[in-house]
Amino acid sequence: MSEKKKQLLSDEDASIFRQEVEADRQLHHDKAEPFRRRRRPVPLPPNPQVTGEEVEEGFVDLSIETSDELSFVRPGVQTRLFQELRRGHIRPDDLLDLHGLRVAEARSILAQFLANAKRHRLRVVHIIHGKGYGSQEQQPILKQKINQWLRQRDEVLAFCSAPRFDGGTGAAYVLLSRKKGDDERR
Repeated sequence: MSEKKKQLLSDEDASIFRQEVEADRQLHHDKAEPFRRRRRPVPLPPNPQVTGEEVEEGFVDLSIETSDELSFVRPGVQTRLFQELRRGHIRPDDLLDLHGLRVAEARSILAQFLANAKRHRLRVVHIIHGKGYGSQEQQPILKQKINQWLRQRDEVLAFCSAPRFDGGTGAAYVLLSRKKGDDERR
């Protein structure tokens, strides 16, 4: 950088400026912030109550075509609620990062995560599945599996791709039911 650009203000002008803005305070507004910090993923604590058979039950591979944007809504879910979920207006209660895992590991961890979310009566969770850049075919395998698996769970009312600021098409927001009897309907 040249000396001319460094010396835009003289020392006297800079001190006058500092004196003038010293007493000013920051203005606050009621607008939403364009950026928010993401919470770091936290590993799930081991759960001795959930066995391997209970964890993997209910996940079957379906022949569902997965588009770039994930979107699923059960009948009865209000349109406005789903739109707020898609826009990221409902803050997730918990986060699960699956990208980089193998399918069997992801299935087990997802089932544990959903069981934990149901036990704690969480409303919205954020699942990061990745975009598939690390797979051999450069296809989002976990994204396809998440699309299939979440549809099979009764406690999942809706899910969609997250907004760009929270992972975009490499992540999903999941709206969960807080009712206790969802498992007993099967």
